[in-house]
Amino acid sequence: MADFNVNHITGKQGQQGTVLAGVTTVSSTGSMRIPSGPTENRGGRGRGLIAGGYNGSAQVNTINYITIATTGNSVDFGDLSRVRNGPAGSASATRGLVAGGDGPSYAKSIDYITISSSGGANNFGDLSVARITYSSNSNNIISLTYGGYYSSVNHNAIEYVTIATTGNASDFGDELYLVRNPNVTGNTTRAVLFGGYDGSAAINKVSYNLYSSRGTSIHFGEMGYSVFGAGGVSNATRGIFGGGGNPSNANNIEYITFATEGNGTDFGDLTVARRMNRGMSNSIRGVFAGGYTPTYLNTMDYVTIATTSNATDFGDILATTGSHTCCSDSHGGIGY
Repeated sequence: MADFNVNHITGKQGQQGTVLAGVTTVSSTGSMRIPSGPTENRGGRGRGLIAGGYNGSAQVNTINYITIATTGNSVDFGDLSRVRNGPAGSASATRGLVAGGDGPSYAKSIDYITISSSGGANNFGDLSVARITYSSNSNNIISLTYGGYYSSVNHNAIEYVTIATTGNASDFGDELYLVRNPNVTGNTTRAVLFGGYDGSAAINKVSYNLYSSRGTSIHFGEMGYSVFGAGGVSNATRGIFGGGGNPSNANNIEYITFATEGNGTDFGDLTVARRMNRGMSNSIRGVFAGGYTPTYLNTMDYVTIATTSNATDFGDILATTGSHTCCSDSHGGIGY
């Protein structure tokens, strides 16, 4: 069978390509797939971003990315608009948001990033209060930012933005437990918050919000360990939390099932016990990145979300980092 290769097609005048008008049919023994969806999606899906943080000597504004379906080291993406230690990150299928953080003063600004392309961040709007925010999650339409810490007090407000637009955050409700440095994961229906520090101790409480209704978080259950600064990953069915500190570092991984309220179940162990690590995921795999042991790490390890097992080495972040944020374009039910 002969090969048929075409490098360039022009009209009879040599000025434009072939124009298909009216009813056009194609007959083929093979297959042809017409591109669909917005152009920002056509570079492929499944990227995870690692943004901001502290490298052991300085707060940073760097952004790295990985392809979650493969293993390997992170790649430089670009820079945030400012250094951000302890920001909150969330994403839709096309856009990542990074909010708040310290560097050296607390920030209330929100950056946005087009995930399919590399480059710098753009201004999105502002949170209501400058703070170290730590935790956000999204359902592909809105992003919820939870609590934080500023002026020596914990902040329990939940705020939201619509990811596809730009603008300032609006009030959504309040956290059930007044904590800082919790972690949030979720699917397209629920955002689920785990752990945190209430000013005197780490907690093991789990609470949730429905994206469809504003209000105070609702009690979900309890995990088997109390920590602050854990990482979270998810698919449409299951949320997984790993690591954290209390004050010693944990290598625990536990999971919850979004559709049923209840306590966490043992999943396995991280490769390294640590806190201030963060997570990103697609519908199959969750990756835990960075952290503090008390030295800062460039470690990344991963789990297969649908099964229970210990984490496996994924690769390395370009530089050591903790108190950063992670997000992805295919987490919690918005993946492929």
